Amino acid sequence: QVQLVESGGGLVQAGGSLRLSCAASGRTFSIYRLGWFRQAPGKEREFVAAISWINDNTGYQDSVKGRFTISRDNAKNTVYLQMNSLKPEDTAVYYCAVTSLPYDYAFKAGSWGQGTQVTVSS
Repeated sequence: QVQLVESGGGLVQAGGSLRLSCAASGRTFSIYRLGWFRQAPGKEREFVAAISWINDNTGYQDSVKGRFTISRDNAKNTVYLQMNSLKPEDTAVYYCAVTSLPYDYAFKAGSWGQGTQVTVSS
C-alpha cells in the first residue's frame, strides 16, 4: 500500500499560479504511474495529468495543456503539478493517485490522497 499526502492548494486570482505537491510513502517501489485528478462541486472527478514513475512519459487533459506541468522527484517520492494561467474553471479539489499497474489508467486499483482545495477567483 502507498500513502499519499497532497499540499499546496489555496486561493489565487485568475491568471495566477500554484504548485501542488504529493508525497508518497509506504510501498513506493511498486509505483508505475502517478496522476492528478480534480473534482469540482456538482461534477464528476476528472483526469488532469499523469506521469510515469520510470520514464518521461506524461499525459494531460486538453483543457490544461500548455498551462499545467506534471513532474516528479523520485528521490523524494514526490510528484508535483505546476499550474500557471489559472482560470476560475480550474477551481476544484485536486487529488493525486498512484498505481502499480501499467494499464490502470483510471487508477482504480491504486491509492489516492485526501485532496487539496484549489480556488481561483475571477
